[in-house]
Amino acid sequence: MNLASFFRTDRSSVNLALRVALGLVMFPHGAQKLLGWFGGPGFSGTMGFFTSQAGVPAPLAFLVIMAESIGSLMLIVGAGTRLAAVGIFSVMLGAVAMQHWQHGFFMNWFGAKGGEGFEYHLLVMAIAGTLAAAGAGRLSVDAWIADKLDKKPATVRSILRPVPGRKAA
Repeated sequence: MNLASFFRTDRSSVNLALRVALGLVMFPHGAQKLLGWFGGPGFSGTMGFFTSQAGVPAPLAFLVIMAESIGSLMLIVGAGTRLAAVGIFSVMLGAVAMQHWQHGFFMNWFGAKGGEGFEYHLLVMAIAGTLAAAGAGRLSVDAWIADKLDKKPATVRSILRPVPGRKAA
């Protein structure tokens, strides 16, 4: 895969809606972990929880925080959409495997279970997987970058290539 294909997208309004919705839903979760907003523990509290209580290695804990916070902002503007979507997909897969699988499919609507199920995570993974495969859609930084890369300047080789019908000096 070349650099242009990383950014290329089909300019779909559906992908625009999916990435903005996913970014807006994930941002508060990331802001809790990174900034301490919305009642969250902030960066040091999240790192402490992940590394000491959840047993997550520090580099992986850092990537989780970045995927949910910076990754959600990347989705909203459509910059590095595939990378951000893979990051969020991975975070949700890890959350299901480490914490939510044991509680079954359904969310804990009535507080009767000891934890939350994984239905929300499956929805996030489906949206993130779609964005990773199809790209950012309309109104995205990725589409703008792809346009610029598709109109790249001539290479040195093409400049030095002889013009047809002209004798070389």
